[in-house]
Amino acid sequence: MINNSSTQSLDLRGVPCPANFIRCRLFIEQLEPNNSFYLELDRGEAEDNVISGLTEAGHNIEILFTESKWVRLKVTCVAS
Repeated sequence: MINNSSTQSLDLRGVPCPANFIRCRLFIEQLEPNNSFYLELDRGEAEDNVISGLTEAGHNIEILFTESKWVRLKVTCVAS
């Protein structure tokens, strides 16, 4: 779900791997470099795979909130 408010967010809770990473990358392609958005993911495999993939791509990740079943991140995009 994409929220078009002033601060964009992407809720990928319940989306299985690797679809969550692919959807996140497609979302990032629409953004300008240095833009940030909030990303919500399931804990565990989704959290590990998406964070590592985005970090390897050079994006900055900040963990804002963790719940027992999900995590909220702030992702700042770099130029692709």
